[in-house]
Amino acid sequence: MFELWQTDSATKARRARLTTAHGVIETPAFMPVGTQGSVKGVSPGELRELEAQIILGNTYHLFVRPGMEVMRHFGGLHRFMNWDGPILTDSGGYQIFSLAKLRKITEEGVQFQNHLDGTPTFISPENAMEIQATLGSDIAMVLDECPPYPCEHEYAARSGEMTARWARRCKEANVQRPTPKAFGVQRSTEEGMRQLLFGIVQGGTFKDLRRASAEATVQIGFDGYAIGGVSVGEPEAEMMQAVEWSEPFLPNDKPRYAMGLGTPPQLLELIARGVDLFDCVLPTRLARNGTAFTAGGSLNLKNAEFALQKGPIEEGCTCPACRDFTRGYLRHLIKAEEILGLRLMTLHNLYFYLNLMKRVRAEIAAGSFPAFRRTFVAGYRTND
Repeated sequence: MFELWQTDSATKARRARLTTAHGVIETPAFMPVGTQGSVKGVSPGELRELEAQIILGNTYHLFVRPGMEVMRHFGGLHRFMNWDGPILTDSGGYQIFSLAKLRKITEEGVQFQNHLDGTPTFISPENAMEIQATLGSDIAMVLDECPPYPCEHEYAARSGEMTARWARRCKEANVQRPTPKAFGVQRSTEEGMRQLLFGIVQGGTFKDLRRASAEATVQIGFDGYAIGGVSVGEPEAEMMQAVEWSEPFLPNDKPRYAMGLGTPPQLLELIARGVDLFDCVLPTRLARNGTAFTAGGSLNLKNAEFALQKGPIEEGCTCPACRDFTRGYLRHLIKAEEILGLRLMTLHNLYFYLNLMKRVRAEIAAGSFPAFRRTFVAGYRTND
C-alpha cells in the first residue's frame, strides 16, 4: 500500500509511505545494496542502528550462489541473513546482460553462462518470479532487458517492446502468497501481505521510447514503477532526461524507483523530479577505496593532507566513525588496509546517505526542500 502524503509545491518532490510485509518505508528512501545477502562489511544489527528502512538483494547473484535449494532450506532471504526489515530484489536482468558470458536473448528468456563457473543457465520471466518468490522479498522486479549505451533507436524500440511483453508474463506468473516472517521482531502490522511487484520502464535515451515503455508498463498495472536503463555509461544530463521523459507517464499513486543511482546531488535532483526510491553501490564501494561522503563533497582519506588531522570525517556527524575516531586514524587504517578502516568508512557513508534522505523528508514536510536542494547541490564538491 502506497500513501502519498505531500508533494512539494515548487518541484515534484514527494513524501509518502510504502507498506510492505516486513515494515513501513517512509520515502524518499535509499536502499543499501546487499548484493550477495550482505551489505558489504555491515551486519544487519548495524543497519538497524543506522535506521536503514529497506535493503536490496541481487537476484542473479543469489540464484547463482548459494542457489535456490539453500534458500528454500533456510526459508528465504530474510531468515538466511537474519534481517527483519523489507527487502527489494532486482530481477537479475542487468547482471545477466553485464556479467554473464555468451548470453543469448530470445522471446522466451535469456540463455547464458554464469560468471562464476560458466554453467549454462536459462532465466525466463516465469523463472525470475519463481526465484524471487523463493527469496521471499517484499518487493520483486520484473525481468527486463537493459539495452547498452549507446544503442540505435531500432534496437532500443525492439528491446522495450520485449521488456513489456516479459513484464506481462511476470505479472501473470507472480506468486501471490504471503512473504515469510523474518527472525526477530516483526516490524509490520501487515502480516500476511503479498509480495509487491514493480514494473520497469526502459527506452534508452529516446524520448518517444521512454513514453511508449512507461505507458505500456502502466497499462499492465503494477504495485510500483522503476525507471531502468539509467547510469549505464550515459552523461548525467542524458540520465536526468531519461527520468524526466518517463516520470510524467507514471501514476501519482504508486512509488517510483530510479535503479542504480547515484551521487548525493543526483539523488536530490531526482527527488525534485518525482522519484521516491533509490539504490546505489557508491556508499559502500567508494568507502572501500578510502572515499568518504560529506555535505561539502567527497573526501579521499588516502591523501596525505589528512594524516595529522584530529577532527572527524564530518563535524556534527554521529556515525560510529565520526563519533569515536579521527581523520588521521582512519587514514592510517585505510593505508594499512585494515578491515576496521573499511568498515568504519562504510558505516559513515551509509549513515550519510540514509541521514540525507531523512533530512530531505523533513525539508519536504516543512516546505523548504527547494532551498535545501539549491544550497546542498551548490556547496557539494567532488574531490578525486
